[in-house]
Amino acid sequence: MDNPVDIRRATTVAELEAAQHLYDGPARPEWAARFLAADGHLMMIAYVAGVPAGFVSGIEMLHPDKGAEMCLYELSVDAPYRRRDIGRALTRALAAVAEDRGCYDMWVGVDLDNEAAQATYRSAGAADDGRFAMLTWGFGAMPLRDDALDRAECYIPLGVERAQKQSDNGWPARSGRRGGGGGQG
Repeated sequence: MDNPVDIRRATTVAELEAAQHLYDGPARPEWAARFLAADGHLMMIAYVAGVPAGFVSGIEMLHPDKGAEMCLYELSVDAPYRRRDIGRALTRALAAVAEDRGCYDMWVGVDLDNEAAQATYRSAGAADDGRFAMLTWGFGAMPLRDDALDRAECYIPLGVERAQKQSDNGWPARSGRRGGGGGQG
């Protein structure tokens, strides 16, 4: 690699905004500030020649009978920087922070057909813990009302074809999108 990779924890809104080309959409300053202020939320950014080339975000979760664990929420490496071990380095950096914070483990949900993500996580030391189903609740623009539940009009991720339609009451129907972990490294 021509330029060394510098991985640093983001601590300012400006850093999060400078990396927004790596996200699924533009950063919103108020959300970035809230992310930074939330205990247990962290983002590590990989810089190459001073430019954000990738990031990993994690959320520490705590439970009274289990202790703390880290969820690798999302990993992304910009296309020109892929296949340079940046994804693995970011994942390992997050794992090191999780261990330093006293987490008993770190986990990520990955789509079964995302072989690149699975290879990245395995190369960073992860092991397959078996199959699971991810079920989601959506609380976006479409309100969740008791009468909507009675008519089964609440948000259930049904795929892109559903997103193209409208529900019976005129609300736009939406498809689900999971947050995490499916990036490429």
